[in-house]
Amino acid sequence: MIVLWTSLFLLPFSALAIALHKLWWTLCRIQRTMASQGIRGPPYKLFYGNTREILQFKNEASSRPMNLSHDIFPRVQPHISTWTGTYDGTVFCLLLIKEVVNNKDKAFPKPEIEGFVKKLLGDGPVTTEGEKWAKQRKLANYAFHGDSLKSMLPAMVDSVHMMLDRWKNLHGDEIEVYQEFTMLTSEIISRTAFGSSYVEGRNIFEMLRKLASIASRNAFKIRFPGISKLWKTNDELESEKLENGIRDAMLEIIRKREEKVKAGELDDLGNDFLGLLVKASHSDDESRRITITDLVDECKTFYIAGQDTSNTMLTWTVFLLAIHPDWQDEARKEVLNVFGNQDPDPDGIAKLKTMGMIINESLRLYPPVVGLIRKVGTKTRLGKLVLPANIGLYIPNLKLHHDPQIWGDDAQLFKPERFSEGVAKATNNNLAAFFPFGLGPRTCVGFNFATAEAKIALSMILQRYTFSLFPAYVHSHTQLLTTSPQHGVQVIFHAL
Repeated sequence: MIVLWTSLFLLPFSALAIALHKLWWTLCRIQRTMASQGIRGPPYKLFYGNTREILQFKNEASSRPMNLSHDIFPRVQPHISTWTGTYDGTVFCLLLIKEVVNNKDKAFPKPEIEGFVKKLLGDGPVTTEGEKWAKQRKLANYAFHGDSLKSMLPAMVDSVHMMLDRWKNLHGDEIEVYQEFTMLTSEIISRTAFGSSYVEGRNIFEMLRKLASIASRNAFKIRFPGISKLWKTNDELESEKLENGIRDAMLEIIRKREEKVKAGELDDLGNDFLGLLVKASHSDDESRRITITDLVDECKTFYIAGQDTSNTMLTWTVFLLAIHPDWQDEARKEVLNVFGNQDPDPDGIAKLKTMGMIINESLRLYPPVVGLIRKVGTKTRLGKLVLPANIGLYIPNLKLHHDPQIWGDDAQLFKPERFSEGVAKATNNNLAAFFPFGLGPRTCVGFNFATAEAKIALSMILQRYTFSLFPAYVHSHTQLLTTSPQHGVQVIFHAL
């Protein structure tokens, strides 16, 4: 009994000591080390760091009206915009960025994730390292390239037809395209991932969306280490319920598919994404085999990364074409020249050069993901800097995409002709100047999937409609998982 009471008495003091070491001593030491090399930042506050300042910056930025400008960096990341202009030594070097993301000698790995984001993504290919990541990457490469990708295109076309059927009775009415493209991309992901089980896949997607919303609104909230073991917030309880619900729903889909194979209703487990994963979970080759937990995490990553990025890419591209009718006309001419009034096909998609230029410029101005996160694995020299182990590195590609020193004085203007001779020419061979889907070995494996999806949807819309921005549209942005419209994007469509 005495031992028990002693343990209960010492527990809070032990937790406090751990918290002080983690949230004060370590961070102050790192700050002094970096300041001695000319890298300074805002003063650190005990326990909550700079999170309160970041939230204040974001709340103030989102409350201010914004004109129809593409200069969104101060709006989406006001804290980074302010601090990089205030503190000396914060310099973006493209060569250093390439060194970090290429991660030679494993010096700059992905940081470990925890909390709500861990529940959302698990140990999927976005978060893992080493041999596990290599195995996941190999499987994803097979799923999203070559013939596997081509086999997904009919499902994309069918899903766009379903969306356009909903629009048939709208004549001159505005359509909120962010909401429409959310439904479209979730439909496409569900069909390509789960095949005949796509209706159940949509239910999983809805749970993932709720979990993503929880993760987003808690991104800058600090929880005292260990407190969750004693007391859980409503969001923590809800996130656990959603995490378990997603896993149970996934396992049920797998069970049903395996039973159909056993009953002879299906010849095999299928060649959709889920089928490939289930086959990998049954593989006799241990080097290729994945666990059921890995399978669930892979599907979660595919859903979140694939749907959200495609949705925002489509939304901002339609927005840009709505306010630039000259480029809308050019894109339509190209689509009609390549496809006529027929559905898009793989060979034709590859010929859409003008549309490729437009999409790249849209991704430059409104990249879905606005930054990459890495950590320093061990004490490392980066350029002239000596970086302590375990510090975080943040690479704000949104800042780079809008930098006049890279793109010129017209960096804030929509000019697809920048990409008329390809990305390498547009960036003067500086690959680190433009990376909307990441850079280096961990470039998003779904890039070709998302681009094909966007080209198909845009082609089918341009074949049927001209469109313009709704006069009452409010230009405002927020950073959830991706760069999203705060109040939606309302567009008026006129049938051709």
